[in-house]
Amino acid sequence: MNTTEVGDLLALINASLNAMSAGALITGFVFIRRKVVDKHKRAMLTAVGASALFLVFYVARVLLTGTHEFAGEGLARMVYRSILFSHITLAILMLPFILRLLWLVKKARFEEHKRLARFVFPVWTYVSATGLLVYLLLYQIYGYA
Repeated sequence: MNTTEVGDLLALINASLNAMSAGALITGFVFIRRKVVDKHKRAMLTAVGASALFLVFYVARVLLTGTHEFAGEGLARMVYRSILFSHITLAILMLPFILRLLWLVKKARFEEHKRLARFVFPVWTYVSATGLLVYLLLYQIYGYA
């Protein structure tokens, strides 16, 4: 495999990790609504693990291949850049909140965890879903230059 092929494979792995994270987040939400705390915990730790692995593989891919210029034009480029900007910005902003949620659980401060999770859950789910969408637009639909 050449560098480009390895980079594209890492991007596919990252898209899969984003999909796994989104699925685990939604599953964890369903479990906590049903008060199945042990399964909620497992689902949310799966989301954390998938997101952490995403970060490792993303950094590896960027170090290996650099960034890519979106090949789409016009409205497609504007939509792509809007999605990408919101995805990156919110992903960066979410990290301390996710770490705080984990800390609150470790300290058994569940009411605070619940209050914060109401804000973090939809944003983290959005970040995971838009990560998959960015992959589809950049690698599968329009391509990169």
